[in-house]
Amino acid sequence: MPLRVFVDSDVIISSLISKTGAAYLLMHDTRLSRFVSDVSVAELMRVASELKLSRAELRSRLKLQCAEVLLGVNRGMNKYTRDANDSHIVAGAKMAKAQFLVTYNTKHFQVEKIQDELGITVLPPAFLLQYLRSLN
Repeated sequence: MPLRVFVDSDVIISSLISKTGAAYLLMHDTRLSRFVSDVSVAELMRVASELKLSRAELRSRLKLQCAEVLLGVNRGMNKYTRDANDSHIVAGAKMAKAQFLVTYNTKHFQVEKIQDELGITVLPPAFLLQYLRSLN
């Protein structure tokens, strides 16, 4: 059974920019079931335009690499973040019943509180990749 992973938009953007990094490898790993929120997709489209990345490629990747785009994600998880704009990420991870929340911005989250209260491990892509390698 694939691991359920909520992916922050910074990881997806990174996977589009570099084909050699941990984010790219995670976005292509078949042992993972990846989730994003509708709020993240809107953010991704905006950032892709700013960085002059192909929005069509981004849409295609999201369809191929994410199990589901969660709709109507509530932002009411402020107690788990240091940045209120990131509360939808925690809400999405909870809604997805994710085991992991993968982000490059771990400092934006109350990592221990999320682990203790929601049972979701917050970590950067390289740490999840290291964990996956330890399973073999």
